[in-house]
Amino acid sequence: MSDLASEARPILRVEDLHKTFPVERGFLRRVSGHVRAVDGVGFSIRRGEALGLVGESGCGKTTTARCIVRAVQPTSGSILFRWNGGDVDMAKLEKAELAEVRRHVQMIFQDPYSSLNPRMPVLDLVAEPLRAHGWKRRRCEERVAELLDLVGLDPRYQRRYPHAFSGGQRQRIGIARALALEPSLVIADEPVTALDVSVQAQILNLLRDMQDRMELTYLLIAHDLSVVRYICDRVAVMYLGKLVEVGDTERILVRPRHPYTSLLLSAVPDVDPSSSWLGDVDASGEAPVGADWSEGCAFAPRCPHAVDVCRRGVPPLADVGAEGESEHLSACLRAGEVDLPGL
Repeated sequence: MSDLASEARPILRVEDLHKTFPVERGFLRRVSGHVRAVDGVGFSIRRGEALGLVGESGCGKTTTARCIVRAVQPTSGSILFRWNGGDVDMAKLEKAELAEVRRHVQMIFQDPYSSLNPRMPVLDLVAEPLRAHGWKRRRCEERVAELLDLVGLDPRYQRRYPHAFSGGQRQRIGIARALALEPSLVIADEPVTALDVSVQAQILNLLRDMQDRMELTYLLIAHDLSVVRYICDRVAVMYLGKLVEVGDTERILVRPRHPYTSLLLSAVPDVDPSSSWLGDVDASGEAPVGADWSEGCAFAPRCPHAVDVCRRGVPPLADVGAEGESEHLSACLRAGEVDLPGL
């Protein structure tokens, strides 16, 4: 992990981020309610750090990332990005300003095939962001050759089309495209999920190498905690649109302070099935979409440690770490009472 992670000033601060989607029904598509996909999320990332955002499918991880890059417009909240010596709120930028800031915030997508236009050769795919910022063709070709070499692909491949590459090679093309403008923040949305296990390690090693060589900052979205452990300095655990635990990766994985985090850890494959505590948790239970948990803990229906107070009070995200330790936040009313197993 990068030594720059110790730098105190955050490159990104997300504050009280909300995103709701209307629920439309009937032929006239009348709005009958709203789904709170992101519900008051807040976190920061220091320059040179890798932060993992983890949780089950549908918890709001990808929506959070899409709000940060303004692929969708947040309902409310602030997205403060460190740029030109100050902080700019990306949630409030107009189109022209946003285009300038966006060159410093790039995404790597989950599916390397669907994220690449099959009708464009590699040269045009990787050079597209460069041309959008006024680069001439000759300069683009030189830069694309550099980028392909950087991610471990032969520069002679730039005239080929995406279908001619394997899944791992296509993901390398996606990484080259994301790095074209030398961003300071890269958001990687499940970057290895669609790849074979044998290829995943290659891509993860490439991401770590790029971080060290280019002083990158990562927001890594994942549900695989082994990926997070390999890449990330800190972890933020998300459940039903809210953060339930945030802290240093090793501390959270070894000693989680929220039952949902421990549930995620119990799902990590283990050669000894008897070592898993999954049987104590209703892992199949899910909160109904759009449910209102304003009067209690959202995880209480699935939690074996829930008591009456958990169903009455909404737990705040509070520091539960020992004195002298780095910040360890948990949104559990019993965080200091229950000893939860980790990895």
